[in-house]
Amino acid sequence: MRILISLFLVSLGVLASAAAPIPLEEKKIDHLIASIESLQNAQFIRNGVAYEAKAAADHLRLKRRMAGSRVATAEDFIRLCASVSSMSGTPYQIRFSDGRVVSSETFLRQRLAEFVP
Repeated sequence: MRILISLFLVSLGVLASAAAPIPLEEKKIDHLIASIESLQNAQFIRNGVAYEAKAAADHLRLKRRMAGSRVATAEDFIRLCASVSSMSGTPYQIRFSDGRVVSSETFLRQRLAEFVP
């Protein structure tokens, strides 16, 4: 009987972890969104339209909420929410004030690699 209870509790833990990101992953995702939101004089290009940093961050938060349990890690967030338009499949880009353009995926992967908890 103890074994069954133990297995049940372990399975609940597995299900719970699949349903919600762990706190460190949440911090990483929040860090990535803040990295976009804090960009000065940069534009976030989505489906050919340029958006200010605050609007881009709000959009990414919405996509994150809509993705629900599919986003359990920062990698999931980048892949499923922050790299391409779910409507058109067009990659998101960031245009900096100096005219340089990078994909949001490249930018966010660099920010993730620099993350220190």
